[in-house]
Amino acid sequence: MLIGRVLGPTEVEVDGAVADLGGPLPRRLVTALLAAEGRPVAEDALAEAVWGTGPPANPGNSLQAYVSRLRRTLGRSALIRAGEGYRLVVDDTDAARFAADVRRGRELLGDERPGEALRRFETALARWRGEAYADLPDTYARTALAELRAVAEEERLAARLATGDAPGAAGELEAAVRAEPYRERRWELLITALYRGGRQAEALAALRRVRSRLADDLGIDPGPALQELEGRLLAQDPGLLLPSRPAPAVRPLSHFFGRAGELAALAELTAHARLVTLVGPGGAGKTRLAIEHAASLGPWFVRLADVREAALVPAAVAAAIGVRGATTTAIATALGERPGLLLLDNCEHVVAAVADLALELLTRCPGLRVLATSRESLAVDGERLLPVTPLPTADAIALLTDRISAVRPGWRPAPAESATLTRLAEALDGIPLALELAAARARVLSLAELLDMLHDRFPALGPVPRGALAPHETLEAAVAWSVDLLGASDRAMLLRLWPYEGGFPLSAVEDDLDALSALVARSVVVADTTVTPTRYRLLEIVRAYCRQRDPDPAGSREQHAAWVRILVEHHAPLLRGDRSAHSIRVLNRELPNLRTAIRHDLEQHPATALRTAGLLEWFWFRGGLVADGLPLLHAALAAAPDAPPTDRARAHLSACMLRYMSGDPLAPDELYAGFEILGDHPDHDGEILAAQGAYYESLYWSFRGDFPRAVAPARRSMAMSTAIGEEWILPAATMSLGAALAGSGEVDEGRRVLARAGAEATALRQGWTAAMSGLLLARALLTASPARPQEAPPSEAATPARQQEAPPSEAATPARPQETPTEAATPARPGEALTVVREALALFDSEDDVGNVLACLHTGAYAMALTGRVDEAARLLVSVRRAAARRGLDLDGADPIRAAGLAELIPPAAFPDTADDEADLPALLSVARANADNTSISAHRGAETGNN
Repeated sequence: MLIGRVLGPTEVEVDGAVADLGGPLPRRLVTALLAAEGRPVAEDALAEAVWGTGPPANPGNSLQAYVSRLRRTLGRSALIRAGEGYRLVVDDTDAARFAADVRRGRELLGDERPGEALRRFETALARWRGEAYADLPDTYARTALAELRAVAEEERLAARLATGDAPGAAGELEAAVRAEPYRERRWELLITALYRGGRQAEALAALRRVRSRLADDLGIDPGPALQELEGRLLAQDPGLLLPSRPAPAVRPLSHFFGRAGELAALAELTAHARLVTLVGPGGAGKTRLAIEHAASLGPWFVRLADVREAALVPAAVAAAIGVRGATTTAIATALGERPGLLLLDNCEHVVAAVADLALELLTRCPGLRVLATSRESLAVDGERLLPVTPLPTADAIALLTDRISAVRPGWRPAPAESATLTRLAEALDGIPLALELAAARARVLSLAELLDMLHDRFPALGPVPRGALAPHETLEAAVAWSVDLLGASDRAMLLRLWPYEGGFPLSAVEDDLDALSALVARSVVVADTTVTPTRYRLLEIVRAYCRQRDPDPAGSREQHAAWVRILVEHHAPLLRGDRSAHSIRVLNRELPNLRTAIRHDLEQHPATALRTAGLLEWFWFRGGLVADGLPLLHAALAAAPDAPPTDRARAHLSACMLRYMSGDPLAPDELYAGFEILGDHPDHDGEILAAQGAYYESLYWSFRGDFPRAVAPARRSMAMSTAIGEEWILPAATMSLGAALAGSGEVDEGRRVLARAGAEATALRQGWTAAMSGLLLARALLTASPARPQEAPPSEAATPARQQEAPPSEAATPARPQETPTEAATPARPGEALTVVREALALFDSEDDVGNVLACLHTGAYAMALTGRVDEAARLLVSVRRAAARRGLDLDGADPIRAAGLAELIPPAAFPDTADDEADLPALLSVARANADNTSISAHRGAETGNN
C-alpha cells in the first residue's frame, strides 16, 4: 500500500515503511506527480518542477533515470508512463485525508456534535508536518491547502467554543486574530467567546478593534456576519449563549426493542428516588433507555459527552435549561421549587463535577429529580443505581432484523441466515451500538461476511448515522472513551485480560480486588455476582479492543497460560477425592481457558502442554469431553516426544479412556503404549499410574465383554496398590474386579464385590468411585446366570478309610446312586437395578460427570425395557443417544451387552421420530436432580421393585 505525504517534506510510505526517494531532485519529481493528484504530468512540466529554469542538456534522459530508480523503490505499477509524461498512482495521501477530516468535522459541527467535531479537526491539523509541498518551488496546490488549513483551525476553535469551553477558546482566538487580523471569522468567534464567558465589555471592545483595523488598513467596513453580530451583541440577544442540546421531547426515529424490565424498574425508582443513575458499558443503550423513559416528561437534556473540562459542567447545564449565569447558584435560583427532570447524559469523564452539581441542586431545589447516565456511579448519598446490561439474544436479534430490514427493503432472514443472525448477535454481545452499526454494514456485506469480520480483530463497523443519540462516532471510539478514562495501572491490567475465554475468577488477577473493582465500577469489566466465586468477564468488543492495543500480547498469553497451569496442578489431584465435585465444577467453568492455554503451550512449551492435558485425564473422562481432550492429547504427544516418561504415559492412559468412550476399537493400543513407557521408568508416580492403568485395563475388557480377561488386571491393580502404599486406589480396583467376576458368570460374587467397593469408596469419600460402583452393580443386577452343574465332592462311601470304619451291616449295604449337584440360577433384578442406577445417577450428577450421567440413563433405559416399559425406554434412549453424540460419545459401543439387549427388547417401531424429539442434556439431567417419583426412571422404581 502506497501513501503519499505532502503536508511537509515529501515522503512516500510503502507498506508502512517510509521509502528512500534518493535525494532532493527525485523527491521534487515525486512531489510534482503527487500535486497532480493522479493526473498525467508532461515531461516538460516535470523538468521545470525538478530543475526550474536550468535543466540539464537532456532532461528526458535524466527523468527516465530517476523514474527507473523510483520504480525499483515504489513498484512499477506505481509510476507509469502516460502519453508524453508520467503518472504516479498511490492509494492515499495525507492531503486527501486532511481534507476528508475537515469535511467530516464540519458535518459533525453542523449536526451539533461539537465534541466529536473538535477531535476530528485536531486529527486533521495533526497531519501537518510543515509547509505543504515543501519540496516544490511554487504550486497552486500549496495555496489551496494553506487556505483549508486556516479554515480548519477556525472550525476547530468554533467546535471548542460550541462544547462550552468559552474561556479556553477565547485565549486561543486572541492569538489567532493577532496572527491573521483580517480573517473576520476569527473575530466573530472571539467576540462570541468573550460574550459567553461573561466578558461583555471586552466583547464590545474587540468589536471596536476589528472595525478600526479594517477601516484604517483596508478602508472597508466589517462584513455582514460581523455587522449582524454587532447588532445582536448590543441587543444582548440570549441566542448568543451556548445553545442547548436537543431535548428528547420527540421520540427517536428508530424503533425501541426490549428493556421492558428496565423501563419498569426505572419508573419504580424515579417514583421514589430523586437521583437515579443508569450505569453500564459504552454502547449498551443507557441514553436511549433514559430518553424512552423521560420522553413524555419534557426533561432538560444535558449532553455532557461534548464537555471536555469539569469546570464547564455548570455552563452546559445552564445552557440546557436557559439560564444565563453559568454557575450552580444561578441554576438553583432559576429552578427554585418548580418540579422538573434533569437528564445528565454521559457523566463518566466529569463524574466528580456532576456529583457536586447534582448534590447541590437536589439540596436547594426540592422539586428537582436527576436522571444520569454514566459508566460509573456518581457516588452521591441517596443515589440509586440501575445497571443497563447488553440486550438478551432474542431482543438483539429483533433489533438486528429491524435495522437490516431498513437498509435492505423487503429482507427477511432465510432459514440459513437465522443461525448466522443469532451468532452475530452473540458475537456482538447484544450491545445496541454494535448491533446498529453491524446492521448498517449489512447494506454492502452478507451476514456471514459480517460475522467473519469479528474474528480476532476489532470490528470495523463504520460511523454512527446522523441523528443517532450515540455520543461517539464509532464503536471503537466508544470503547476507547472508557479505556482512556482509566488510570495507568488499571488500564495496564485491563489490556492484559483479553486472553481469558469465558470469563475468569478473582484469582486470575492475583486477587487484586481493588484494581478489578475499579474496572467493574467503570463498566469495562462485567461482574456476575450470582455465582460463587464471582465471575468476571470482558465484553467481546472490549476484548477485541484490548487485544489490538496490548503492548505485550505474547506476555499476556503467557500470563494466562501460567495461571491455567497452576489451576490444573492444584485441582487435578483432587479429582479422585472428597473434593472432586468442586474441582470438576471449577474446571468445567474454566474449560474455554483450558483449551486456550493448552493450545498456547502446544506452540510455545509442548512438554508443558502434554503434562497439563494429561493431568486432566479424569476431567476429560468424567465430563465426556472426548472432542476436547483427545485432539489435545494426541497433539501434545506428537509435539513433545522427549517429555518426561510419566507425563507421556499418563497422556496415553488418558487417551485410551477417551478413545474407548468414542467407540474406537484401537483404544488398548494407547493403554499398552503407556504400560511400555512405565515399564522402563518405575518412579513412584509411574507406579501409581501402573496401578491405575491395571484397573483401567480390567474395566476396558469388561466393557468390551471379555470378562475372563478382565479378572487378572483387576487383581494386579489391587496387589500393586497395596504394595506401593497407595490404598486409595483399592476401591476402584475392587470395583473393576467385581465387574469382571459378574460378567464371568460369578454373578452373586461379583455383586457382593461391587457392593463392597461402593462401601469402601463411600467410606473414603470417593464419590465418583462410589457412583461408578453403583452403575456397575446395576448392570450386574441386570445380568442373569443360568443354573449350571456343580462339581460333586468325592463320595465318602467310596474311600478305603470309610469302608474300613463302616459296620459290617452298613458295608454290605449297596450304595445309592449320587445326584449331580447344581448351582442355583441367578436371576436379573431390574427393579432393584433401577433403584441402584438412580442413586448412581444422582451421585454422578453431583460430581458433574456428564458422560456417566448419560451412561446411567442408557443403563436405566435397558432396565425399563426389561420391565416392559418399552415405549418409555425407547423415548429415553433416543434422547440419550443424541445428547451423547453431541459430545463425541458412543454409549452403545461403550456398553455392547446392554446395547445388544436393547436391540432385542425394543422394536424399531417403538422409537419416536428424532425430528420431533427435542430432549437435550439439560432435560436429561433433570432426571438425575429430581427427587419425586415422576422422572423417566424413578417413576417406575416402586412398581418394578414390587413386580420383582
